Amino acid sequence: MQHSQNARESGNQKSRDGQVQHQHSPSNKKALGWTFWIITTYMIIEVIGGIYTNSLALLSDAGHMLSDAVALGLSYLAIKFGEKQATLTKTFGYKRFEILAAFLNGLTLVVISIYIFYEAFQRFSNPPEVMSSGMLMIATIGLIVNIIAALILMKSDRKENLNVRSAFLHVLGDLLGSVGAIVAALLMIFFGWGLADPIASLLVAILIIISGWRVTKDSYHILMEGTPTNIDVLELKKALLEVNQVEEVHDLHVWSITSGYPALSCHLIVESQADHDQVLMEAKRILQHDFHIKHSTIQVNKKGSRSMEDYHYH
Repeated sequence: MQHSQNARESGNQKSRDGQVQHQHSPSNKKALGWTFWIITTYMIIEVIGGIYTNSLALLSDAGHMLSDAVALGLSYLAIKFGEKQATLTKTFGYKRFEILAAFLNGLTLVVISIYIFYEAFQRFSNPPEVMSSGMLMIATIGLIVNIIAALILMKSDRKENLNVRSAFLHVLGDLLGSVGAIVAALLMIFFGWGLADPIASLLVAILIIISGWRVTKDSYHILMEGTPTNIDVLELKKALLEVNQVEEVHDLHVWSITSGYPALSCHLIVESQADHDQVLMEAKRILQHDFHIKHSTIQVNKKGSRSMEDYHYH
């Protein structure tokens, strides 16, 4: 008598309830909310100051802060959307919205850096007069504001959450931009070096485009359902093959729903006398303990069963 177990969820109801841990912590939402208002308020001040002092370094930093404000707003909305319950049409809920927001954040960083490059090169050929003392004061206040914002975000789980990490990189870029503006202002005050302003802008643009590229690449990888970077598929497959009575592993797919939420599906081909429940229990234990995968769907079939003929092996 043939026996097959199709599309069996490796976790029971208890493990599904355990998925609460994938939801965003209140600290993330609070940190993003505070940072959003701090950055937005100072961004308005810096735009006014950049226009008043005619400083590209300040305006480029203000432009970056504008992208920060948008990024932080999107990040906050991503967490709010991510808290919404799953529906029949969106069975994973809105968790992927977080990655879409991170992707847009990264793209805005790249676009703004390109604009700063263009403006800086224009100023090299015709450096304008800059009110360096006003520029120094505004940039110093900006440095303090960005340090406060960075400290707030450092208290969240930025290492595990791509969206919070992208917001932190935005703020870090702003912090470095403020440092560049301060240095440029000091060079103009003490040495009268007008080119310091566009040079500082170029340095900021380089930092922005690097961080923007990293966030865009990481979020794109998740959107394309790429394998999480911390999981070795060959090692994972080897571990599953070492489960007692498992002979083959097919249709193995590992991807991320959102940051810190890996998922897996596969077919396990077992011996004819195998204990299916025991195989699933051991496979689940390995996935959770060794690879930190708590959401997995495993299909188990006996070797030579008729249903195997319909499989598309990878």
